[in-house]
Amino acid sequence: MSHYPELADRVRSQRALQPDLYGSIDFDESPFRFTVDPGDKSSLPGWVADREPLLADARVVELMRTATMLGDVVADPYAALAPRYGVQGLIGMLRQACHAGVDSVPDAPAELRQFLAAMEATPEWLDMELVEEGARHSRVGAAFLSPFLIRGAFLATFLNTYAALPMTLTGALSGRRAARRVNETASFFAITTLPGALERHGAGFEAAAMVRLMHSMVRYNALARSDRWDADVFGVPLPQVDQMPAGLINMYLLATLATRRGRTEFSSRERAILEFSRYRCFLLGLPEELLPTTAEGILEVFHARAAVLRDDFDDATCGALVRSTMAAYLRPGRSRFDRAADAVEKSWSRVFFLGFCGGNREAAAAMSVTLTFPDLARVAVTVPFVILRFLLATVASQRPALRRAADTYAIRRVRRQLAVYGDAEYTTDSRTYPGS
Repeated sequence: MSHYPELADRVRSQRALQPDLYGSIDFDESPFRFTVDPGDKSSLPGWVADREPLLADARVVELMRTATMLGDVVADPYAALAPRYGVQGLIGMLRQACHAGVDSVPDAPAELRQFLAAMEATPEWLDMELVEEGARHSRVGAAFLSPFLIRGAFLATFLNTYAALPMTLTGALSGRRAARRVNETASFFAITTLPGALERHGAGFEAAAMVRLMHSMVRYNALARSDRWDADVFGVPLPQVDQMPAGLINMYLLATLATRRGRTEFSSRERAILEFSRYRCFLLGLPEELLPTTAEGILEVFHARAAVLRDDFDDATCGALVRSTMAAYLRPGRSRFDRAADAVEKSWSRVFFLGFCGGNREAAAAMSVTLTFPDLARVAVTVPFVILRFLLATVASQRPALRRAADTYAIRRVRRQLAVYGDAEYTTDSRTYPGS
């Protein structure tokens, strides 16, 4: 008996919607990356959670398998119009539709109308007042903490060959492209926290549409233009199950803290951040089935994804991505301050990445991230500035007498960070794809 029949129907619909792209993929078979064999090593470390109970849960295994085969049923068809309109043409029409509505686009293709309609179809569970409250709390982290951790979080997405290969195929994480991708990611998560950003004509809404198009262009080019993509091994490029961790990493950390403190329910502040995060994920195309509403549910989907993802760290794929990302210079200038800020941020990112390795420095080094004494010294010296400022801002944001002033300061800091990140392009160039 199927636990998620609607999600399964959505997966199977991809072949009918785009036979040229998905016609060769057998959605009834699991790709090699997906494994429920207890004898296979998965991406779930034993120190994080026990794999056996997850594999014994038929419902959660079905959810993971189904979401592993799901791309984006509305953005992918739009991306497939690239041969006709060109990538810049697609971007231009999408931006125009976000700014002034799809009717403002001359001869708007049906695929664009369906794409925007899906984003505009707000879910029944949505509480926009709660979303704005969650955004207010989230921009404290975006202003004072994320700038020091975003690279480390980005690196964590490259720890598995099967999940990281799409980014390798794009050629987008080598040289200057690596810096652009990190800054674009940081820019997206920062801009969505600004007041009103996720409203229909907000900057975050448009950014989410552009990210979806970029992801769909990666799928299109991987399937249609690259000879390295083996669907029997890798399944669907950038499946929704691989996008869930990035969209809910903040909630995973909050859920972990809550359960360690013996709480089974989110606090009112955490509940607001969850509403904000879930709606941001909805705009990015994630199905509701991957967006739990409880701390236990958040932990379950994170651990289950890792439990069924076959372990593999190929240095030519993952190691190269990690090294190019760590080497990327993210600052806008080369002043003494910029160079010092770059060094401090890289040290914080290495320490944060170490957390994904369970504090095992040898494991981190095997993945091309080496923590040195200067890194530890930089972090130790800047801890009072980074952590204390974040904690003070968090406390102030929850005090009625200080809330407005604290939020005004946080907004100013977020906008300043956006200037550092630069203008996000959210594009992928098919000419950089090996075998294209």
